[in-house]
Amino acid sequence: MGPIALHFFRRLFTRGTLTIVEADGTRSVFGDGSGPPYLIRLHDERVLSDMMRWPELRFPELYMDGRWSFEGGPLAGFLTTVFELMRENETHSRWRSLVRYLMRPVHQHNNARAARRNASHHYDVGNDIYRLFLDEDWQYSCAYFPDPRVSLEEAQRAKKRHIAAKMLLDKGQRVLDIGCGWGGMALYIANYTGAEVTGITLADEQLRRARERAGGRPDVTFKLEDYRAIEGPFDRIVSVGMFEHVGVGYYDAYFNAVHRLLDDDGVMLLHSIGRIGRPGYTSPFIAKHIFPGGYIPSLSEVLPAIERAGLVVTDIEILRLHYAETLKAWLERFRANKAEVLRLKDERFFRMWEFYLAASEASFRSGDMMVFQIQLAKSLTAVPLTRDYMSDAEQTLAERDSARTGPALVARRG
Repeated sequence: MGPIALHFFRRLFTRGTLTIVEADGTRSVFGDGSGPPYLIRLHDERVLSDMMRWPELRFPELYMDGRWSFEGGPLAGFLTTVFELMRENETHSRWRSLVRYLMRPVHQHNNARAARRNASHHYDVGNDIYRLFLDEDWQYSCAYFPDPRVSLEEAQRAKKRHIAAKMLLDKGQRVLDIGCGWGGMALYIANYTGAEVTGITLADEQLRRARERAGGRPDVTFKLEDYRAIEGPFDRIVSVGMFEHVGVGYYDAYFNAVHRLLDDDGVMLLHSIGRIGRPGYTSPFIAKHIFPGGYIPSLSEVLPAIERAGLVVTDIEILRLHYAETLKAWLERFRANKAEVLRLKDERFFRMWEFYLAASEASFRSGDMMVFQIQLAKSLTAVPLTRDYMSDAEQTLAERDSARTGPALVARRG
């Protein structure tokens, strides 16, 4: 092991236990001997030198290429430890972090054309891939666990109830779903509240699947459309797992569009991954291979844009480890279906998505990420004075959907 790599791993692993086995059989041990005994096995003599050029990007890329493998427990557990130690010991390159932070407007250039291309990069990999690890309703966002023992299916139904309960929905209302995915949230709202829903997406494969599921029903419409182009007004707006694709330079455009589209007494519910702590930048691995143009915001970046648009924040809720549990379930299902993934794609794709899901779980467990739900309105009087209506609505929705899915667990507020 060269001196640069030796210094890097000694500085990083101040606790825990990591063994690195090089291609020639040389073993190096780092850490204080505590915790699970993690082991990285290198498969050629140039892995470490390639890794040291840009660890944030090259470490996952070398895993994708099969040039190193991991042993000693779950990959997400190892990456959780790595992320914690990187934060504690500041092993990242400060100048490179500063450059990436300053270059955010370039990396997140999400005008209408770029946004369409970026959405297609991730969501048009093929519906058959998502079918292998998502729940039965194809919910590709953080589930909600009223009890940690519930299945992914029940947790995703609970998420839809939890969101719908905050929207004060009623029969005949016009609802816009910005970033509707494969249509699950829109169909849930239409099925259990009687509202009329328009869902918009920028991904062809999502649109095709959503329209298939709707089956031509008149109360649910799906369109291939940008949020900046849709015409309103709407009584309610919901956006689940789409805001991460907006880009930090487009927050004003996004919330100005919400203001334009929302009725004067309307309500919006925004559900998004958020960054704990200060603003940052997107992982170069995620930006290059998974979500080009994507960015996870801090609340300090979102709230000023809401205020500038003339919208009122009427409720905020922070979901902490719910997404870690969601990602854990996705990763288990993805790995269980490896043979099918390989039939559809190849080993490199499998390892890329395996690392993406494991690293995403680790980012929530290490305290880097959370999920926020922000309720917005134009008027101070658009929602009741207390939050009691949310619990009541959640219970009503649970009673309605239990006829199809069986008894539901509902989180109680004390």
